[in-house]
Amino acid sequence: MEKDFKKSLILILGFAGFIVMADNWVVSPILPAIAKDINVDIARAGLLISSYMIPFGIFQILFGPLADRYGKKNIITFSIVMFTIATGLCALGSSLTNLAIFRALTGVFAASVMPISLALIGDVFPIEERQSAIGSFMGISFLGQGMSMAIGGAIAYFINWRQVFVVYAILSVIPALLILKNYKNMPSIKNPDSQFLKPYLMLLSNFKSLITYFVVLFEGMFIVGGFSYIGSFIAKEYNYNNLLIGLIMTAFGVMSLIGGRISGNVAKKIGIRKILVIGLLSAALGELLIYNLGYNLIILIVSIGLMGLGFIFTHSTLLTRATEFAKKERGAAMSLVAFCFMGGGGVGTAIGSRIVQSMGLNSIFLFYGVMLIITMLIAYFTIREI
Repeated sequence: MEKDFKKSLILILGFAGFIVMADNWVVSPILPAIAKDINVDIARAGLLISSYMIPFGIFQILFGPLADRYGKKNIITFSIVMFTIATGLCALGSSLTNLAIFRALTGVFAASVMPISLALIGDVFPIEERQSAIGSFMGISFLGQGMSMAIGGAIAYFINWRQVFVVYAILSVIPALLILKNYKNMPSIKNPDSQFLKPYLMLLSNFKSLITYFVVLFEGMFIVGGFSYIGSFIAKEYNYNNLLIGLIMTAFGVMSLIGGRISGNVAKKIGIRKILVIGLLSAALGELLIYNLGYNLIILIVSIGLMGLGFIFTHSTLLTRATEFAKKERGAAMSLVAFCFMGGGGVGTAIGSRIVQSMGLNSIFLFYGVMLIITMLIAYFTIREI
């Protein structure tokens, strides 16, 4: 596989991931504007978030076996085209019902992008190059998550909420066209004998893969769960608008991008267990600093950056490990990682709401910081080199 094609593939898939991860979070800052425009209260408008997240989580599991059976490039090409159409339809929504349907469709097709992209990277890059490639891809993708509030808030502030979806639809045309242009160069590995449940049962019955998925689950719970409340913390502590909040939170995405570029080389030098220790401790330190010193803006930005660096070191290492679990059914292996991570994020966010209600907003960063240290100990004593 040509070196130039490998680089372009990371950029193409990374840009697709950027759009999907940005779209994943974009409704939150524009929800009040949507609710006002379609004449519903905020509580009912919250359906637009769950109508996206539920199919996004469920279809992570479905797309993996489909990609293994029918070819990863076929499924991701179809999905990114449909994602573009569904995103554009959201701009035309005139009621809560049809907007929820359009968001659900967007979530369905968005679900394929991350796991299938990672499986494709596993097919294209040899193991010695894979973590750097995965780190770069994840860094670009999560930069989209970090910037989503700023992008959505800025567009909605200066124009209106419908234009947010118009802009995202236009941007998603770019990776769709690039994927179509490079379609013939992508690997066309298929496994016609692939079954739906069998690879998942195999992955969950093996201790090495099972413990990896548990660490991914905990990572999602305590990093994504904590990250979900940083915007609320900034709003409460500093009284900033969504645009400024989004800009501050891009520190997570920027450090994910930087960390992704170096994670592969760091892992080669120090090994899997040590990079997991550094990653999980960095994320834990970030959360504990927010708890203790989040009232200082500089320390807050550094703390968010530490969470981004810790996330990408940890996640890219676990993803690289997972690409070796089922080489003939890599789509299923990566879908299970995505499901555990996003599911963990959802659970962590839900548990976090109870912690916030009973103990206060700051307490979530203390609790999740401590839980990340415990997760680090679990990873250190149970995970071995590939």
